[in-house]
Amino acid sequence: MEILIYLVPMALLLGLTGLAAFMWSLKNGQYDDVQGAAVRVLSDDDIHK
Repeated sequence: MEILIYLVPMALLLGLTGLAAFMWSLKNGQYDDVQGAAVRVLSDDDIHK
């Protein structure tokens, strides 16, 4: 049971780090254009002749 003294703070720190990374990605607009990548895959602009 003494291991919980180390595991609980480590789990909280890892969770807060993930939350901070997610909030950073929202702030920087990573999810603004979700349809753009799907449309770019279908374009034939990079076909070499």
